[in-house]
Amino acid sequence: MSTVSFHIANLLEKMTSSDKDFRFMATNDLMSELQKDSIKLDDDSERKVVRMLLKLLEDKNGEVQNLAVKCLGPLVAKVKEPQVETIVDTLCTNMTGDKEQLRDISSIGLKTVITELPLTSQQLATVICKKIIGKLTVAIAKQEDVTVQLEALDILGDLLSRFGPILQQYHAMLLDALLPQLNSGRQAVRKRTVVALGHLAASCGAAHYSKMVGILVEEMQKGIKTGHANTYIQCCATVCKNAGPRFADYLDQVVLMLMDACQNSEEDELKENTLQALEVFVTRCPQEMGTLGHLKSVLQLCVKLISHDPNYNDDEGSSFNPLNEESMDTTTGDEDDDQNDEDEQEEDEYSDDDDMSWKVRRAAAKCIEAVIVSRPDMLLHIYQTVSVMLIVRFREREENVRCDVFSAYRALLRMTKPAVLALSESRHTGLPPSPEAAAAVQALDSQIPQLVKIVQKQLKEKNIKSRQVALQLLSELVGVLPGCLAPFLANMMNGILVCLSDKNSTSNVRTNTLSFVYCIMSSHPIEVVQPHVETLLPSLLICASDNFYKVTAEALLALQVLIKVVRSENSEHANAASIAQQIYPIVLHRLKATDIDQEVKETAITTMATLLAHLGAYIQSEWVVCIPIFLERLKNEITRLTAVKALNLMASSQLVNLDLASVLGEAITVLASFLRKNQRALKLATLNLLDTLMKRYSLIESAMLQSVIAELPPLLSEGDLHCAQQALQLMTSIAVYQPRALEQAALVCMPAIKVLVRSPLMQGAALGALMEFLRALVKANIPGYSSTRLLSIFLEPDTVLSPSKAETNAGVHHKQSFYSLAKCISVISVSSGPHEALGVANGFVAELSKGPGLQDTQVVIALLSIGEIGRHVDLSQLSRLREEILQCFSSPSEEIKTAAAYAFGSVAIGNLQTFLPALLQEMEQQPKKQYLLLHALKEIISAQQNVNISMWTEDIWRALFAHAECPEEGTRNVVAECLGRLTLANPEKFLPRLKEALASDSNLLRTTVVTAVKFTIVDQPQPIDPLLKENIGDFLKSLADPDINVRRVALVAFNSAAHNKPALIRDLLPQLLPKLYVETQVRKELIREVEMGPFKHSVDDGLDLRKAAFECMYTLLDSCLDRLDIRDFLTFVENGLRDHYDIKMLTYLMVARLASLCPSQVIQRLDRLIEPLKNTVTMKVKANSVKQEYEKQDELKRAALRAVSALSSIPDADKHIPLMEFVAHIRNSQELQTLYESVQSDTSSGLCVKTFDKETGRKVFVNICKTNEIPEPDFDYTDEQVASILADGSDDDVGDIRIPMSIGEKHEEKDNKGNDCLAVEVIINTTFFEEKILASEVYRTFLIVVSMEGLDEKHKLSLEKSNYTILHNKKSVGKLNPQFVKARPSIRELSGGNKTSLTNGMSPTSRKLVEEVATNEAQLECTITQTSCDLAKAEIRIPNLRNPKKLTVNLGADRIIVDSPVGSLDVFVPLDIHQEECRAEFIVETEILNLHLPLIVKP
Repeated sequence: MSTVSFHIANLLEKMTSSDKDFRFMATNDLMSELQKDSIKLDDDSERKVVRMLLKLLEDKNGEVQNLAVKCLGPLVAKVKEPQVETIVDTLCTNMTGDKEQLRDISSIGLKTVITELPLTSQQLATVICKKIIGKLTVAIAKQEDVTVQLEALDILGDLLSRFGPILQQYHAMLLDALLPQLNSGRQAVRKRTVVALGHLAASCGAAHYSKMVGILVEEMQKGIKTGHANTYIQCCATVCKNAGPRFADYLDQVVLMLMDACQNSEEDELKENTLQALEVFVTRCPQEMGTLGHLKSVLQLCVKLISHDPNYNDDEGSSFNPLNEESMDTTTGDEDDDQNDEDEQEEDEYSDDDDMSWKVRRAAAKCIEAVIVSRPDMLLHIYQTVSVMLIVRFREREENVRCDVFSAYRALLRMTKPAVLALSESRHTGLPPSPEAAAAVQALDSQIPQLVKIVQKQLKEKNIKSRQVALQLLSELVGVLPGCLAPFLANMMNGILVCLSDKNSTSNVRTNTLSFVYCIMSSHPIEVVQPHVETLLPSLLICASDNFYKVTAEALLALQVLIKVVRSENSEHANAASIAQQIYPIVLHRLKATDIDQEVKETAITTMATLLAHLGAYIQSEWVVCIPIFLERLKNEITRLTAVKALNLMASSQLVNLDLASVLGEAITVLASFLRKNQRALKLATLNLLDTLMKRYSLIESAMLQSVIAELPPLLSEGDLHCAQQALQLMTSIAVYQPRALEQAALVCMPAIKVLVRSPLMQGAALGALMEFLRALVKANIPGYSSTRLLSIFLEPDTVLSPSKAETNAGVHHKQSFYSLAKCISVISVSSGPHEALGVANGFVAELSKGPGLQDTQVVIALLSIGEIGRHVDLSQLSRLREEILQCFSSPSEEIKTAAAYAFGSVAIGNLQTFLPALLQEMEQQPKKQYLLLHALKEIISAQQNVNISMWTEDIWRALFAHAECPEEGTRNVVAECLGRLTLANPEKFLPRLKEALASDSNLLRTTVVTAVKFTIVDQPQPIDPLLKENIGDFLKSLADPDINVRRVALVAFNSAAHNKPALIRDLLPQLLPKLYVETQVRKELIREVEMGPFKHSVDDGLDLRKAAFECMYTLLDSCLDRLDIRDFLTFVENGLRDHYDIKMLTYLMVARLASLCPSQVIQRLDRLIEPLKNTVTMKVKANSVKQEYEKQDELKRAALRAVSALSSIPDADKHIPLMEFVAHIRNSQELQTLYESVQSDTSSGLCVKTFDKETGRKVFVNICKTNEIPEPDFDYTDEQVASILADGSDDDVGDIRIPMSIGEKHEEKDNKGNDCLAVEVIINTTFFEEKILASEVYRTFLIVVSMEGLDEKHKLSLEKSNYTILHNKKSVGKLNPQFVKARPSIRELSGGNKTSLTNGMSPTSRKLVEEVATNEAQLECTITQTSCDLAKAEIRIPNLRNPKKLTVNLGADRIIVDSPVGSLDVFVPLDIHQEECRAEFIVETEILNLHLPLIVKP
């Protein structure tokens, strides 16, 4: 006997004991054993266990019986089919027996068995169902025993819910058994029958479904006449809820019947059931209800019944007229409220136990909310016909109904927010708003007076729930329309004070009220809020002294805003001195306390700083008391960061000249020590404070600054360019206000600056700060640091390397650093005066004239420096300048040619009269140099905001159009960009010309023109926008162009408009979408066969076109969702699920996104979505496939499984049998189960960070999640090392270390107070999260800050990066949206002489520390050059490759795939590569892989 069998036998023996405790413990131990995955029972043990558990069901002890029932669940999955059949037979027999207790426990056991039956074992399930069905139908027919009947109906409902499709052969029998029960005299029987029929409807065939619904409709029609229709109405609603799309065929008939019955009946129950059914119809079939024209009728009925209260006469409500000025009167104050107090008390005391009309009103409110949420396109109609009645019903006497009415109106406000944002965007861009959006917002604005008049009474209600919902509604209103409560604040004050001061108010009410007060004061003009300050102040001060920390913290936040209202730069309250003296002692008490909550402590510090910065002049005598406390908090590790920010707030005050001299000396010493700390946020705040102190207190002694200056050199590192930028700004301020202090600092810091200039990351704001410092340093005339000395420092050999050193040690001196170095040389030269700058430029020209003896690096630096100087100084008087630059156009070095083009364009900016005509002349005379000359011209056009080129625009336009039909696509792209930029500057003149060019017969010209239009669409408002909106439809007609390339660029332009300025195309979508959808379809005429030796290879010329179309569709999901017909959209997404690999990957992402955005529409199409997903998941790769094919298939499976996971998370998706069967099939396969589990754990939540957007003030929650699909970072540094090389991704500044992450889309959520907020997911590697982020505060801070910088860049936010909160009781806010990580090849246009840098979509000069992960390995840098019409070369740098034998290169006709242990690359090349003749060579010394790529020349 095995060990398991022996143990089980012992337990079974104990179960026969006469002691109930022995039986209980043995049964409990058996359940523990059965729950183990490893347990396996032999046949004999199975029989004994089953027999014993069935015997224990009759045990006299109830606890033993319950345990025996629980054991049946895991036992079903452990025993073989015969034993399961025995269990089911016994339970069914017991359930229909005469013993009541045994009958009850057996029915529970039967439910447990059905629940635990494995979905994967369909044979077993079929056998079990066959045995159960017969006995259940017999039990259901037992009219004399209702208990058995109810249990049988419950079990049948569970059975149909799980195994409905398996019971196909029994559906007719079940239908015949269930339908008669709808006429049962017992309500419980009817309810359970309705549930069972609902589950049956979800799985039965079309014939049975038609029979069922036909009978229901027929009986309902009869019942309406006889007064017995309620059960059939409920059943129709349940059937629609479980099988919405199938019910659409009967929708028209049923809705008309119900509407007529509801209007003609006086029965409240029928009205309630009708409204509940209509709510289901609207929710499950929103499009069909609209198409059939029933929605307006439904709303009309709801408006009528929401006030249905036959036993109560509301004269005020019934006589309300929205157009009546008296009813809209906003001056109703306390007198009116007092007059109505007695009436309201009588209303509250009214009660009628037999009155069920409140259920009708509640159902009407819920139905209205369903229409609002499911049909946002009816927003204007709802405002015109429904919203006024909702406002009137705020007076509802029943609390539950009133809460639902408020909920409906809040839903209306949420649906209005996109319209308000559209109007705001319209004002921002100058584009005309949507008429519907403008009308809806205007309607809301007109209803605010009546809304406020009614809601403000709710604030005084004794009922706490009424106050809560009123505050939530008002907060929602202010969030949608900031400043809208300005005319009503006087009347609202009493209600606010009641909520704050009433002894019955809970802490939640006070917290919500304080938050509402904060919203009012921060969103309304100062002059509106200022008169109410003294009214609010006493209550706020009382709350600030509250014992509950949340109330105190919210009150202090409200006081901060109140202080700013009392005194600002443009306004001051008449009693500002008195207010300051009232606030000061309360805040001081909190500031001094050390035994209070951290949140209160930090808020008190900030509040006192705000008080001193705005009202400090009125409490000047108290400075000596409170200012030293800030020094104490500065020395405290917990509060030091908040104290630094508070001191900065005080020091930068423009209203009060605070005397900080008493603490300045000691504070600067402490601040200097902070610059050595590992806390990055502290360093940044400290540098900002020191800069402020330097500017404000410029007489700080030089000796005092030395401790600060000594700490600056380590901060001047490319590891943290934001810190470096702040340090440079501080040094600039010192150079301006205390230049003597920099004599030693310049000597100490210059080596660090020289290293910083070499960094390829030195660009953007950091480079600007360095240039400002150098400019200030030159003007400071510090001995030993003249302009000549500075130039010699930057041009020393250790700064400008030789080409060999630059190649072999690329990490020391990157190509991008040449541009940074040139800008530094320029600023030093120009700051010394024009004469000095001219001399420096002349020296570089003389250097160029030396000829071939120069190294390439020296030539590049000379050219770039000449160009940078030429932007600011006229260099036309330099002899041979033009000749030397043009001579460099013929250099064999691509770097020199690029630098020469940049120099020519930049020099022309300094003297257009001389150089621009010469440039245009060269373009006419040098056809072989057109590409470089066009780049030079682009530099000039790009600078037209700073220089006036209007007198040459005609010549430039003609020159550009002369090359618009160039056969080289790279040249045409440069021409298009120049045309687009010219058009941006003068749209009235040039946009009509582009429009005329669309009529050209030349395909190439049309391609160039449409591409040019793409460059006119930028994300910032431009003068061209109104004109572009009028004409963009004509340009996008190119979507139907006969030429495939024109259609492709038109799709790219469409995508650009949808992403950057969706307002341009929103109104054109009805005309554009059909053309877009056409391009998603596979066209056989675009598929051709190419012979490759003995093989034939199919080439799909329409693939790129379809990719562009699907990418455009994905963009529209984010920007124009409300304008899409999701049913049509889904049809074409379904087609994409069967398309090429790249399109499948994109459509899988779209399915996951749609499951989140439109779950109700997606669930109706699940049947069509599952089949292609199943095909992908079960597809096998051919045995002789290459490694890349296996990887592609694995990636496809993962993407498909992510889509399945997203579909499974849709509400009610578990009721969709085919989907659940598919999921069961996945779980039954070990390989798929492993993948599926890894996908489901991909985005498990890690931690949640709360911050806010500095521009809008909205809360933003960053959900930092973890997944194994994101690669680990390739560094392993100590905390000290990370602290010293922290990287910042804003302003194009990045560092050495990079964290691979995936940044999701932002989505609207609600915070704990019900206010709108944003949430967004950032996903990183699981191992990195668990081993580094959780274990180290330094790593955690680093991750949070760089994540926010990535979010700033991707979503155009301005997140507060130093004042954030990590939530300890929540790991995420809102629903985690699905994402997937995909290697998307970079596509760049190439042409002769065009050198393009590829890093999987990121050029080396614009790499980001925070970026969407493209592969599971490091990214490689690739440079491709087409040297002639039949040859191209590729250089791929693969650093740290120790074993070249592990390097693999795969070449396709238009693709390069490189795989190595240190990284991978997948690049699409728009050239036809002759694969058989390609050569590859890896040079170990330079770490460069050279690819020789012969091209197929087409005749």
